[in-house]
Amino acid sequence: MGFLLGCEKMGIDFPSKTVFDDISLGVDAGERIGIVGRNGDGKSTLINVLAGLTEPDRGRVIRTNGVSVGVLGQSDQLQDEDSVARSIVGDVPEYEWASDARVRAVIAGIAGDIPWEAPVKTLSGGQRRRVDLARLLVGDWDVLMLDEPTNHLDVRGINWLAQHLKSRWREGQGALLVVTHDRWFLDEVCTSMWEVHDRRIEPFEGGFSAYIMQRVERERQARVAEERRQNKLRRELAWLARGAQARSTKQKFRIKAAQELIADVPPLRNDLELKRMAVARLGKQVIDVMKVSVSYDFKSASEGEPCHWVLRDVEWLIGPGDRIGIVGENGAGKTTLLNVIQQKLRPTKGYVKVGKTVKFAVLSQHLDELAAAGDDRVRQVVGRFGHAVMLDGRDQTPKQLLERLGFSNADMNEPISDLSGGQRRRLALMLILLEEPNVLILDEPGNDLDVDMLAAVEDLLDGWPGTLIMVTHDRYLMERVTDNQYALIDGRLRHLPGGIDEYLAIVGEREQAISPAAALRNEEASPVSPNANTAAPSLSNAELRALKKALQSAERKMHTCESKLEDANRRLHEANPTDFQQLGSIQSEIDELRAQLEELELAWLEAAEALEA
Repeated sequence: MGFLLGCEKMGIDFPSKTVFDDISLGVDAGERIGIVGRNGDGKSTLINVLAGLTEPDRGRVIRTNGVSVGVLGQSDQLQDEDSVARSIVGDVPEYEWASDARVRAVIAGIAGDIPWEAPVKTLSGGQRRRVDLARLLVGDWDVLMLDEPTNHLDVRGINWLAQHLKSRWREGQGALLVVTHDRWFLDEVCTSMWEVHDRRIEPFEGGFSAYIMQRVERERQARVAEERRQNKLRRELAWLARGAQARSTKQKFRIKAAQELIADVPPLRNDLELKRMAVARLGKQVIDVMKVSVSYDFKSASEGEPCHWVLRDVEWLIGPGDRIGIVGENGAGKTTLLNVIQQKLRPTKGYVKVGKTVKFAVLSQHLDELAAAGDDRVRQVVGRFGHAVMLDGRDQTPKQLLERLGFSNADMNEPISDLSGGQRRRLALMLILLEEPNVLILDEPGNDLDVDMLAAVEDLLDGWPGTLIMVTHDRYLMERVTDNQYALIDGRLRHLPGGIDEYLAIVGEREQAISPAAALRNEEASPVSPNANTAAPSLSNAELRALKKALQSAERKMHTCESKLEDANRRLHEANPTDFQQLGSIQSEIDELRAQLEELELAWLEAAEALEA
């Protein structure tokens, strides 16, 4: 792979701190890099330095001649008076850009619902962001640097963006650097990770899941090394106190497989205990939504004019301890449904019955919960709650909750108005938990949170005993925290046993069905002769038996190969770390077994598809 850009001994100083010191790294063609780290540790600064938008205080940035770099920053540079069309394609004539399939796909995927001739100044913040993203993606760049590209995109838009970035360049070409807190997106798009922390950048192979496993392993190895050092110190002290006999003690350590790191970890949530506690707090009835329909122009409908139904005949029984996620496109009616559930909005038809013991609490997108705090300091706000709350089966004080959510002692004296967006969101969550609700509604709780703080919030919610309803476009967060997902499609609520994948499949099928252009493309791509037999050729009994035999054979061989692979991995981790010849031999064996397993899986899949045809 060819070198594209990088930096040597780079350093960046801010007035209050040093952000980077003596950083040397490079980006090669074909790399897809996710950048993670705590808020304020320098992720956006790193993007700006590598893009040439910020000059380093020390060292230098290197770029291969002719390499083009496209950047999506946290704020856009769009001109208010320009139209959406001019902002995205500039002054290029329509016949030119419309003839480019990639440009058409970008516009349809990101900005298809935004009025084409509307002035930029009339757009919402989310629409401006999507126009800026579309402007970048229609360009031809060797390197793309994206800072929080999934902001203001719904689940479907995030999925489209991920697929676009995966297929944008040929293998081994182009490079992508992306800063995002969307962990599903990182896993789907990135093949390596950079963790920004403590003025340095630490590389990891693989996507977000692999990064987490490697980080856990590195932390384990660091603990082992510290334990070894402490043991050595204790032995030396014992030798001084008791003599040479203390030298006979020898500690033994061995490296375990990555799977063993989590083998004895308990389930994320004790569902039975949480359910029991939720029933005790809520009773058996929580919220019954019965045949609810909502229209904001019902009067005009009664006069014979068309009526737009936001919700249509929604029936939904929400029980104690249910953990529910709601997905849908922007404008699908998710906020309307939440307002109906809380009885803030009276439905046009149907009714909602709320249990007598239900106590709602809502974490809104705009953090209205902190509006009353004004310039009060964190310590003052928290001091108004003197009692502890029950989480994870034990009482926890407000100070303990703040520590779990990443607040330090120094943060306690900060005015609420000076807190970062992520700190404000975490504080708002803690305050509503201290009010001891039993039905918690979270509207985009992951906004402004870095991946470590998202994990802390998830851990906190795992021990919360009540009914949880969450609306978020963060696929990882939703599937991690909730047990059941529902989709709002055309005003109707639909359960998703298959999770977000099922939702994306439903939306994709609907789009194919209602798009004449898509139908025409399919027809052109698969022409059928008028005299052709449209029915798929049927298989003979002999062919069916052969396919079933091949399927069973592949399954047996896969099982054998997996057992050998497990044994080889065990031997690798038990081998002497200094015996490089042995380690190399075992690793070659593992690589060969993995290749065999991939071939067997492909053979099994081909046989299974042939049987289903």
